[in-house]
Amino acid sequence: MLVIEFLKAILYGIVEGITEWLPVSSTGHLILLGEWLPFAFTENQELLSEFGEMFEVVIQLGAILAVVILFWGRLWPFGRRKSPLEKRETWSLWGKVVIASLPAALVGVVGDRILEAVSGKSIDGWLYNGTVVAVALIVYGIAFILIERFRKPERTRVLTVSEISCKTALGIGLFQMLSIVPGTSRSGSTILGSMLMGLSRTAAAEFSFFMAIPVMIGASGIKLLGFAGYLAETGTAVPGAAWGVLGVAFAVSFLVSMAAIRFLMDFVKRHSFAPFGVYRIVLGVFVLLWFAFAK
Repeated sequence: MLVIEFLKAILYGIVEGITEWLPVSSTGHLILLGEWLPFAFTENQELLSEFGEMFEVVIQLGAILAVVILFWGRLWPFGRRKSPLEKRETWSLWGKVVIASLPAALVGVVGDRILEAVSGKSIDGWLYNGTVVAVALIVYGIAFILIERFRKPERTRVLTVSEISCKTALGIGLFQMLSIVPGTSRSGSTILGSMLMGLSRTAAAEFSFFMAIPVMIGASGIKLLGFAGYLAETGTAVPGAAWGVLGVAFAVSFLVSMAAIRFLMDFVKRHSFAPFGVYRIVLGVFVLLWFAFAK
């Protein structure tokens, strides 16, 4: 029934909207959802597989829209009420975001094509499995706990995003490359890297949000082009329900992200990231057990 498919889309949107911004790995959660509640709006299993790969990335655009709206005043450099200094600061912010995005873009696009040409499998083909996700969840969970346990306040040198240097932005971008491994979490990688490089929790979270914009737009574009190529090559017709499911998940992801971002920014002002580390470990163990015994 189509109603069931749309209910699944709502659930996917909720999970994406929450986990995209919290350092708990949206990929790990979506893999589990895909195991438990796969879409079934058609009997064409190949189409469902291709659609699923595109769907999980494109609904992230809903989450990105939430960032753009919530931080519009800081991200838009042409505001009439902005002074020349504020406009320069906005352009500087975007410059740092671009610098931070370059390493992951190079590995994700160029490296992926080279690996596929050499080995016959893309990065996803090698890494996108339950074991990798579970191990990444656990390792990063331990890392969050250790960093928060031994982190010394006096080593926090960067309190606001505007204080981030280009060198620091590039360093954070190198950490973002690790998010290519599913289960690490893009926000988890960038926040961990930021804290290791001396950023406050608030600055680390904010810069992670901003870095997501070009990365997710680029990834969504690539997946959409890949899906379009598949449709053109095979002549497959996509049921209208598929686009409806995508639209619903996109909208829900946007609405939930608005709340999740506000929650995280408020949370890090008073708490550490250690609870997220504990959650990651628990989820990682659960994923390992699920793929070991439930398959």
